[in-house]
Parts: sequence; C-alpha cells; structure tokens
Amino acid sequence: MNTTVLYSVSEGIATITLNRPHRLNAINPELLSDFKSALDQANADDDVQTIMLCGAGRAFCSGDDLKEFSQQILDPNETRAYIQRIQDITRGLCLNNKMVVGAIHGWAVGGGLEWTTNCDFVVMAQSCRFFFPEISLGVFVTGGVTRLLVEQIGLQKAREMILFGERYSASDAEKLGFSWRIVEDEDVMPIARSLAQRIAVLPRGPVKHLKQALQTSPTASLEAAMALETEATLKGFLDPLSADRVRDRLS
Repeated sequence: MNTTVLYSVSEGIATITLNRPHRLNAINPELLSDFKSALDQANADDDVQTIMLCGAGRAFCSGDDLKEFSQQILDPNETRAYIQRIQDITRGLCLNNKMVVGAIHGWAVGGGLEWTTNCDFVVMAQSCRFFFPEISLGVFVTGGVTRLLVEQIGLQKAREMILFGERYSASDAEKLGFSWRIVEDEDVMPIARSLAQRIAVLPRGPVKHLKQALQTSPTASLEAAMALETEATLKGFLDPLSADRVRDRLS
C-alpha cells in the first residue's frame, strides 16, 4: 500500500487522502506518483461515481516541500518531468468524467491551493488558510490556475492572489465565491462525504455529461494555460536566484 497517499472506495466514492502529515502533506516526487496512481485507479473504476480529496493531519497540503527543492533542480529533464506530473494531477481531476469534492482544512498552499481550484466542489473548514507563494520565490503557478482561478473569482482577484501571495482565510474564500460551503472543522469531512454521496447516487450518464459539457469549450485553453505554466515554472525552478530565495525562506 502507498504511504504518501491513502486510497479507499465505499458506496461509489473514492477517497484520496494526502498522507505526509509530518510535513503538512507537502508535495514531493513520491506523493505526486502515488496521487497520480490513485487518481488513475479512481477514474478507471466503473464502480466509482465520485472522488473525494482530503489531507491527513493538520493541513490539506502545504505546497512543494521546500526542503527537497535542491533535489528537484539537479537535472532540467527531471525538473520538467516533475512539473509535468503536477500538471497530470490537474488533468486527472479536471479532465475526467467524475465529480471531485474537496474537503479542505488547515493550510492549502501553492500546489495544494492549485488542487483545491481543480475540485468541482470545495467544502472548506473554518481553519483553512491559503495563498500562492510561487511568485515571491521566483517560480510560477501550475494546475491550470491561470485560467481556472479567473473563472472562479474574476481576473482582478486572480491576478492579485497569484502575484502578491497574500494570505487568505476561509471567510475570504466565502466572499470570493471560491468555496461551495464554509463549515466548522469537525464538520468538513462528514459534510464533504454527504455531498459526495448526493452526487454518487445520481444517474451516472447525466453527471458524466454535465462534467464533459462544462469542460468542452475550455479544454483547449486549459491545456494551453498549463503548457505556458510548465515552461514558466521550469525557468523559475532552474533560476539560481530561486534556490537562494528558497534557502532564505527556510532559514
């Protein structure tokens, strides 16, 4: 069994749990690989109607594990492959045929916030805090957020959120229309699961067609956005000044 990502199926719901709680579920190559495998399994399973995404411990996901940044920039080809794996997660969440419910609590930072934007429904705990640190570190966002976030909260706010890296609370998410519902921390999992169950018992065909219909027109632009993100992120990762900024952030 994978250790960085937990996977289970019950009553038509595939639950995918990011499981590096000692690092606030920070992203490293193993987690990316395990997450991708779990998504592939859920998307290929005809018994799975809905995917529920959550994080173990005190946070959903604190973004890239900065302690491993130096290992991620040793070889440009490996760096590109790492970034592409991040984008593949977005494809598995957005360009699939199953609704995705996010149960988001604690920190949702960087890549974790990107995956939050990839969910069809976001149930957010009052404890949630989220921001994009990428620009301040000299790198770039991924996860299709350069298009998806604009659709969700508007161009001005998306530009502000990505560019300045300011920290936002659950109440901010509610004002922005960034979440489906804000709930008490102890309620985030049961309410997210209740929502997933509501979706899972709906007729499969119409649910699949709805997700496809909502994807159809923007699919090409999402791929174009992710292609631009990939190149910008690669350049940022390989810029020596980015490594200096990461070291300063860790000190």
